[in-house]
Amino acid sequence: MTEAHTGTRAARRTGRAAHGESPLAGKFALFAECLLTGVWIALASLPLVTYPAAFAAGSRHLGRHLAHERGGLREFAADFRSALRGGWLVGLAGWAALAVVWVDVRAVRAGLPGGELVGAVGVLALIAAAVAGLRAAVSWRPGASWRWLCAQAARRTVLDPAGSFLIVGGLAVVVCSAWFSAPLALPVLGAVAAAAVAVEERHRHR
Repeated sequence: MTEAHTGTRAARRTGRAAHGESPLAGKFALFAECLLTGVWIALASLPLVTYPAAFAAGSRHLGRHLAHERGGLREFAADFRSALRGGWLVGLAGWAALAVVWVDVRAVRAGLPGGELVGAVGVLALIAAAVAGLRAAVSWRPGASWRWLCAQAARRTVLDPAGSFLIVGGLAVVVCSAWFSAPLALPVLGAVAAAAVAVEERHRHR
């Protein structure tokens, strides 16, 4: 395992050296690419049910950037169109889950017996579903089945709690950014996608 991590770091250093890029410049370029990708993800998510496909395309774009492969808006759009087949159903399911939790919260406010417990369970389930959905999106590859991706992502969400908590932290940053200033949440989406990609890479090399 240590050898695999060492090999990965060495490959990245070799890639940066081949492109004449310093470590600091590479980190700044990645940060800037994350912000740009966040805007692309936000725009692609405007139809509401397309956010899983948007995150899948954004994650693929960031992966190409890290691998020093050629890619831009055209490749992002192509991945988005491909991920949208089946991905919109995942997006629709996500909104349905949010509606159910909203009903639970209303039950809590109405003071129904057992409403607090049901509401708490519903919120936790929604957070877990959001993490699993994001992990499924960043694992997407052309031709992959969204049903299989979601099932595997749900398993990783439970078996890799540390990675899941990191993604929850990223989602919390988006919420706080939106609360402070809504436009700030748009570029931060790219940072969340990058964090999810890093979590999945970490889990893959464990």
